[in-house]
Amino acid sequence: MPQDPFRRAARIADVELSEIIQISEAAAALKRAGRDVISLGTGEPDFPTPVHVVAAAHAAAQRGETTYTPTAGTPALRAAVAAACERENGYRPDPAEVIVAAGAKQVIFDAFFATLDAGDEVILAAPYWTSYPDMIAVCGGTPVVVAAGAAAGFKLTAAALRSAITERTRWVLLNSPGNPSGAVYSADELASLADVLRDAPHVGIVADEIYQHICYVPFTSFRIAAPDLADRILIVNGVSKSYAMTGWRIGWGIGPRRLIDAMVAVQGQITSGASSVSQAAALAAVSGDQQLLAERNDDFRERRDMVQAALNATGMIRCGSADGAFYLFPDCTAAFGKAAPDGTRIERDADFTAALLQAEGVALVPGRAFGLPGHFRLSYAYSRASLTEACARIARFCQSLA
Repeated sequence: MPQDPFRRAARIADVELSEIIQISEAAAALKRAGRDVISLGTGEPDFPTPVHVVAAAHAAAQRGETTYTPTAGTPALRAAVAAACERENGYRPDPAEVIVAAGAKQVIFDAFFATLDAGDEVILAAPYWTSYPDMIAVCGGTPVVVAAGAAAGFKLTAAALRSAITERTRWVLLNSPGNPSGAVYSADELASLADVLRDAPHVGIVADEIYQHICYVPFTSFRIAAPDLADRILIVNGVSKSYAMTGWRIGWGIGPRRLIDAMVAVQGQITSGASSVSQAAALAAVSGDQQLLAERNDDFRERRDMVQAALNATGMIRCGSADGAFYLFPDCTAAFGKAAPDGTRIERDADFTAALLQAEGVALVPGRAFGLPGHFRLSYAYSRASLTEACARIARFCQSLA
């Protein structure tokens, strides 16, 4: 019997477009149909890329810096990343311990593809960023999801980590400040996790710190919390969130040379390296005036406070605070069992967000997309006018439920 030459490979049999993108596309379709829709589903700053960064990219292009770069990244950017680490976190890696990639997502994928064999396990806490489990699975690994609900501050505890580690564990994946919860691990909490990992020398640590500069409490890098584990740590960061450069696609990883070399080998067969012009832009971002980071951080904090207060004022949504990133992860279970005006019964978080989109034109992402149902993710990286109107619509929707 003839077979379809374009059938899916087994490794991606269960991989689909992320629910975040699906909801964004559904919202866009409603807009095209004439609906007034406010989408709070995308994790993207609404600030422009800094003017001096755009100018640096333009100048680099005019100088002819439009050819291939070294696979690991330009020497200038890798050196600047190392210097920024010293300035911001108190340690200075060798530039040879830095890899630049087409976004932080590629850094993580490179690491997993370079190190995971079939059956290797990666521990991650739920709620998690939606791409984590699929990346692990595509690379042949097994995601080991540990529930970390509101009672745990949406963070992995030392006890839970210890219970999850097996002889097959290859990595533990931490995200601080976290997407979707905004949770930030304190120095003491990271130290407790490090104590567990010292007893498990076969386990590496991926510390996704992409939201480092959008943080409302003191930030501690895992490498500072556990300097003796530096030989087992991959730090992930980039310019996308802090400098409003999502479309420039530049992230980096900092880790031991043997890991970075393996990741470079992988990257060389996928993208050949990141865009030359984007790397010039990132160099200007990390090397230039950093004052805008504090200014934008204060702005995000004010938006967080405004939206949190508005959601809690509904009397139905329970919204704790968030110490970083630009997300809130409220509990919507009080709506379960109720019906929307059109008769739709709300039994799950996805029902709540779908009914809200249809009734009021507000797009949110259900908690199930992040491994923790009963919640939804709201990004407040939008204008105050949009946030104010969206919160009014959410309140009106909650009042309409019966």
